Amino acid sequence: MSHKKPNLLFIFPDQWRRQAVGYRKEDEVITPHIDRFAQESLVMNNAISCFPLCSPNRSVMLTGRYPLSTGVTTNCKLGLPVKMNDDELTIGNVLKREGYQTGYIGKWHLDLPEQSTVEEPVSGARHWDAYIPSGPRRFGFDFWYSYNAYDQHLSPHYWQDTPQMIEPNEWSTKHETDVAIDFIRNRNHEQPFCLYVSWNPPHQPFEQVPETYKQMYADKPVTYRPNVQGKGLAQAEQHLRNYYAAVTATDDQFARLLQALEDEGVSDDTIVVLTSDHGEMMGSHGWLEHKNIWYEESIGVPCFIRYPGHVKAGTEECLFNSSDLVPTLLGLMDITAPAQVQGSDYSSLLRGEGGDRPSSTFICHYPGAIGEHEQARVQGLDINAYGWRGVRTNRYTYVAKRNFGENTVVRLCYDNENDPYQLNPLKLESTPSEGPASALEQELKVWLEQLQDPFSLEP
Repeated sequence: MSHKKPNLLFIFPDQWRRQAVGYRKEDEVITPHIDRFAQESLVMNNAISCFPLCSPNRSVMLTGRYPLSTGVTTNCKLGLPVKMNDDELTIGNVLKREGYQTGYIGKWHLDLPEQSTVEEPVSGARHWDAYIPSGPRRFGFDFWYSYNAYDQHLSPHYWQDTPQMIEPNEWSTKHETDVAIDFIRNRNHEQPFCLYVSWNPPHQPFEQVPETYKQMYADKPVTYRPNVQGKGLAQAEQHLRNYYAAVTATDDQFARLLQALEDEGVSDDTIVVLTSDHGEMMGSHGWLEHKNIWYEESIGVPCFIRYPGHVKAGTEECLFNSSDLVPTLLGLMDITAPAQVQGSDYSSLLRGEGGDRPSSTFICHYPGAIGEHEQARVQGLDINAYGWRGVRTNRYTYVAKRNFGENTVVRLCYDNENDPYQLNPLKLESTPSEGPASALEQELKVWLEQLQDPFSLEP
């Protein structure tokens, strides 16, 4: 067993749902390399995206703090002054202080779009995109080959240490994997490394996948989940084929990263995490091309952790929120997490040493519509008091929803054991006084108080 400081390779494709892994036999997707990796890893069967939207959950994954604390309560986009707080500490900051070489490759989406402050940025950034100069806004990641938000998978671009845009003219996941392999090969062998690789596919546009992979699914029949219903079903079939193609293409690139670790002789000394920032509905409950909702297809993400000799391969049913990633990984590395971290350290559980499992985990959504933000400002309302909040337990999903400008709170209780496709929720117009819903209401109340969330369960 090695006593060296472990490396960390953290890989997260965007919008990849828990069901879209071959060995699970749910989505009809081909992922031989990830299936094999799952056998070598601890599979977190209840990994949860606490806010299933890109920017908010990315802030949580990097800091171990919830969106209300990081300042990222919706996507970082034109028209809203939303970005990660300047004083946040990410795992990049922590590991850099511990002597690690730190790198971040791919989609960032944690900063203001450049066009929010400059009409014609020197970098050429448009819409939600941005070049983030070297310095504190890279949050401890010294090697930075990235962009803020740009959904063109077949013609991506990046920035490094100057505003000069880099345009490689190849599929983004393949190119970013090349850059990641170069980072691993050319690292300083005297130092451990921490590398985050943020692939944008299988995020839409779903059709932007190399043709070879699309052909693999062209003639395959598509089987819908039983909860796929309502509008958009005609589109959903082709989207599913392309979505699966992107996941299979990603599987091949993931294999290349694992091979690079083997070639460098560092597989046993490297914690490898493969997960996602959130899922994708793909027509379930009538939601096409969407996340940002409390259903399992949206909040449930794959999560595999491999650390040979330290984390035993198998499965773990512990509720594992995105807020728990930073403290748990630092725990595995025997590094103290920053005091402001709000997630839980489950490293002893992962090591097989036992420990408490949570009774519930927090899920949330804060309004992101620009018009609602403006209206709240004019009316003197706290926009973050609206949206939905919930708890997920091993059996139930419980959600309280308050639309912007309304006083009423609607509650929905899903028994995921007896109703795995969440088709028949118990709907409550007032505070429940008995049964599982009453206990879940109390769980949610405790979370809201603990996080000082302005959302009120009272009318």
